[in-house]
This record gives sequence, structure tokens and C-alpha cells, in this order.
Amino acid sequence: MLGYTIDQLEVGQQASFSKTVAESDVYLFAGISGDFNPAHINQAYAEQTAFKTRIAHGMLAAGFISTVLGNQLPGPGTIYISQSLNFLAPVAIGDTITATAEVVELNMDKKRARLKTVCTNQDGREVLVGEALVSPPRG
Repeated sequence: MLGYTIDQLEVGQQASFSKTVAESDVYLFAGISGDFNPAHINQAYAEQTAFKTRIAHGMLAAGFISTVLGNQLPGPGTIYISQSLNFLAPVAIGDTITATAEVVELNMDKKRARLKTVCTNQDGREVLVGEALVSPPRG
């Protein structure tokens, strides 16, 4: 199964993915990525930070954008070319994060799509914003 080709995409089209970040997600991401920053895995340390508790890795939340792009919009077969990220707020363990991608530009000559990418928490607060450039599946 392939996702949307460049000819099937439209500006304004969007898709989302939501996930509640569990403690196990943070530990698994630390193990996979090798990022054992104590702000993520050590509660005693984290209590001394501005956040007062452990926070999830920013790139864990950013990974949810990849889920949208690779599974829904444009979907299977999509090649990620670039991604900008601005981290606006921490993601706490137990937060439900919704990643949304919206097509903002189509380059038919180069067969590329530019998408606005946003992650919000359960309160609707933006925790991450950015922009992705992808090559949709060729069909």
C-alpha cells in the first residue's frame, strides 16, 4: 500500500496522530537513542530543574510527526527530506501529544510537499512547531 502521490495531495490537507507518553516510552527512547540526560530519567535531578519533574525527550515528540508523515500524510513510501523544529514547551510523562501535519505547498516539478508540523498536548498547548519537506510516494 502506498500513500498519497504528489498528484493526490492538496494544500490544506491534514492528518494527525495522538499518543499518551508513558514512563516506559521515555526509558525506551533513552535506551534506543543513548540520551540518558537526567532531566529525562532521574526524578531527584529533575526536581531541581525549572520543570520540577522529569520531561520526555523533545525528539520523542518529534518522532510522532514522522508517524503522521510515514503512515498517513503523505503516507507509506514517503521520503523525509528535512524537518525544522522549535520546542515551545516541555512534554511531561502522562501528557497526550497530538502531532498534526498540514500540506502548505506542493512543488509539482520537483515532486515535493512542504507541510506545517505541530505537536500539541492534551490542553491544546503547542509544544513543538516546525516544517517538513517530503518526497511523496511515486505511485
